[in-house]
Amino acid sequence: MKKRQIAILGSTGSIGTQALQVIEEHSDLFEVYCLTANNHVELLAQQAHRFHPAAVVIANEQHYDELRRLMADLPDVKVYAGSRALDEIVEAQPIDMVLTAMVGFAGLSPTIHAIRARKTIALANKETLVVAGELILQLAQQYHVGILPVDSEHSAIFQSLVGEDQNPIEKILLTASGGPFRLLPAEQLATVTKADALHHPTWDMGAKITIDSATMMNKGFEVIEAKWLFGVDASQIQVLVHPQSIVHSAVQFHDGSVKAQLGVPDMRLPIQYAFTYPRRMPLSSERLDLFQAQHLDFFEPDLKKFRCLALAFEAIKAGGNMPCIVNAANEVVNRAFLEDRCSFPQMADIIEKTMQRATFSARPDYEVYVETDAEARRIARESLP
Repeated sequence: MKKRQIAILGSTGSIGTQALQVIEEHSDLFEVYCLTANNHVELLAQQAHRFHPAAVVIANEQHYDELRRLMADLPDVKVYAGSRALDEIVEAQPIDMVLTAMVGFAGLSPTIHAIRARKTIALANKETLVVAGELILQLAQQYHVGILPVDSEHSAIFQSLVGEDQNPIEKILLTASGGPFRLLPAEQLATVTKADALHHPTWDMGAKITIDSATMMNKGFEVIEAKWLFGVDASQIQVLVHPQSIVHSAVQFHDGSVKAQLGVPDMRLPIQYAFTYPRRMPLSSERLDLFQAQHLDFFEPDLKKFRCLALAFEAIKAGGNMPCIVNAANEVVNRAFLEDRCSFPQMADIIEKTMQRATFSARPDYEVYVETDAEARRIARESLP
């Protein structure tokens, strides 16, 4: 059987490295066609030496010469650099699936190019649907491309919907761990540090998404993503804080029945399910022991304490390019917080100011999204203390 050729956008990040573990475990089924990274040159070169892809791309062109030097003993692996190279590599004829594991707005353009090249999308870059969900879904329909969710929550919803094609969704139950500050009094958030925020209680993720989890902006983005992926109104999506991170999400149908997907916190499972759908393959992972888990707790999120989640809901209600504005501002303040240039509560303050000042467009196209992203980033940077 011909091995599926997979391009991994963002191979050096948390999702990308775990995807390579899945591919390695099922080397009889999958082969790496392309690996890409933004700045992590040494790890990208190490991955190339281990998996021997046809090509590697470093998005930051300043690292091109160093990557060439590190890859000098692999003359058969083509080395490219820059954002244009990312757009072009996903169009390569042998590729069967593109795993979009890049972080942020940068994932939008290569995802669009991959769809137009009729490549199946394993979607781990939630910002793509947050920023331009309507456009992405239109393109996927136009080019008859499947989009398979990789986020644990959206994979859980997807798995719960298998076999339910004709049954309307009454409600999506989107779970959230609550992050590291779930039990911290709101008045103490002003003094938390990035080290505190990066200490996630259940998941091991990259820095950007871990901070988004601490503010719960990540969950707001997932609500937007679920709206587009599953064709429901945002009012049909309920966020549940579930500290154990065992119920990864659930679907309630109009007969009152609820189907959920449960498992230990391990991103390799949703990655592999996207790779092998509709088949389930063996995975050498820890198994869920409900006797050991003992109890499962669920709480309503505190929207006053976690204002970023409330702002995401406002963006959904406004529609148009407002989610794009929120995403751009969030990327700026997330980085600023990691660099000690703003406090935890100031992140929500700056996002809200950006929402008020940026130009709103009710019916944006791709060019408007690009302009909106640039304008919102400028406003957010100017609003930093």
